[in-house]
Amino acid sequence: MTRPIVGIISNSHLLNDQYPAHAGGAMNSEAVSEVAGALPLLIPADPRFVSVQDLLDTFDGFLLTGGRPNVHPEEYGEPETEAHGAFDRARDSITLPLVRACVERGQPFLGICRGFQEVNVAMGGTLYPEIRDLPGRMNHRMPPDGTIEEKFELRHAVRFTEGGPFHRLMGAQEVMTNSLHGQGIKCAGTRVVIDGHAPDGTPEAIYIEGAPGFTMSVQWHPEWHASADPVSRPLFQAFGAAVADWSAIKRGISRKSA
Repeated sequence: MTRPIVGIISNSHLLNDQYPAHAGGAMNSEAVSEVAGALPLLIPADPRFVSVQDLLDTFDGFLLTGGRPNVHPEEYGEPETEAHGAFDRARDSITLPLVRACVERGQPFLGICRGFQEVNVAMGGTLYPEIRDLPGRMNHRMPPDGTIEEKFELRHAVRFTEGGPFHRLMGAQEVMTNSLHGQGIKCAGTRVVIDGHAPDGTPEAIYIEGAPGFTMSVQWHPEWHASADPVSRPLFQAFGAAVADWSAIKRGISRKSA
């Protein structure tokens, strides 16, 4: 049986500090393939090579990945400052209209970290440039030292809205997650529902109200050990089911009869 295809948004990268490349973490591909049950393909997130319509026509769903560059503040009406860090304007120009198109069409996507922030900005929301500078907030950034296991270790709880979609999906109102981000939601975009918060009030889980398709997005990194983690696994499984449904509809078949 043909697997549905998930487009994984890449990040601009320099190999050996000089060779331009489109990069994607292997753990993203692993989570899509082994847990979501889909075929993972990396997307060069640059309008020189792909258009939003190309992507909508080719893929059944999208993984909006994390990445070091941030969404440019001009995309939400604020001036650029040093605190905003590095940017990837090519990715901005692909992912923001892609999110809006997916919401309208009902085509599934799962947003992770930067992808979570992209969803909010695409829907008209804004971001804080540095969460740790806000009064009463913890440092949500990746630990600067240690092994990769230590960088992705569980660091804080996320509490979901009682009876909300994340609570129902996880079977628990509170879960433990990793934390590897500097920015975060300032004002939620139109129809963006904040369904989970860290203990310091930082938004950690969102979905789009009234959207016909899967729009769950999280601020943490569920791709890390997704097949074994009790929080990551149901999220990727639900995303995979939504992608499979989209693929079946596109091909004009019933999943029950397939």
